[in-house]
Amino acid sequence: MSSAPWDYIAKLVCIGDSGCGKSSLTIRLCEGRFVPHHDVTIGVEFGSRIVPVGPPYFSPPTPSLLPPSPNPPHDPDGGDNNPDGTTSESAASKGGGLPPPRTIPTEKPEKQQPQKHMKLSLWDTAGQETYKSVTRSYFRGASGALLVFDLTRKSTFQHVTDWLNDLRQIAEPDIVVVLVGNKADLASPSAAEEETAASEGGGNKREVTRQEAEEWARRNGVLEYVETSAKSGENVEMAFMRVAERIFQNIQAGKYDLNDRRSGVKGPSAGGGGIGGKAVRLSSDASKSLGGGCC
Repeated sequence: MSSAPWDYIAKLVCIGDSGCGKSSLTIRLCEGRFVPHHDVTIGVEFGSRIVPVGPPYFSPPTPSLLPPSPNPPHDPDGGDNNPDGTTSESAASKGGGLPPPRTIPTEKPEKQQPQKHMKLSLWDTAGQETYKSVTRSYFRGASGALLVFDLTRKSTFQHVTDWLNDLRQIAEPDIVVVLVGNKADLASPSAAEEETAASEGGGNKREVTRQEAEEWARRNGVLEYVETSAKSGENVEMAFMRVAERIFQNIQAGKYDLNDRRSGVKGPSAGGGGIGGKAVRLSSDASKSLGGGCC
């Protein structure tokens, strides 16, 4: 049995216009904190996070693109944990209503597979046009992508089609893509009161509706649309987990050659444990951040 704390490594890229909060999302996931002011990313920065995938934590994607289940299944074990580790109550309080129901394994406990873990190797890419030719090179070998735009800037949403086209020209055909509308804290009904109280202009700053983002995701074959807030942490883990779970499903379906670097997914025998399960501080120094364990 491998001593590595993970079963698979998957390379994920965060792409989108500059200033959309890609670095903040990555830092929130890896370090659990919010950085109000982050230097402009030059080239690429790195981070990692180990997450559970598959049963018993697996919840099938219940995106806003699909209607919620009217009768969520009852968990006989009484567990209410969601993929991101929150309880049903805390997940509901973050917005979006009730959390998606867990998938209950049908096998008897003694026949269930042990929990699998996936190490997400996160590549936070530069969004400035100046670095776009360099950024495109980092798409190679990626198995998943978060396509990020700013809910308060319509222009960033208008550019996601270009980003997706670039990604699909370079990355593998089966790359898993989730569309992410970030800065939901500035695009909610309560934002008007909060902004007014803070004397920062006031008013809901949303410029892209959920409906038009969902429709774009349908038309372009994107897995799901998720609205996040790097500031509050809302739906940040869920966005990354949706990508991780679909990659795991693709692994189970045999869509990747785990010994081929170009597939974007590797098993534990393909490299060392590297930085293991510890959160990684983002750095533009790739040799220090990767530790030999990334894709």
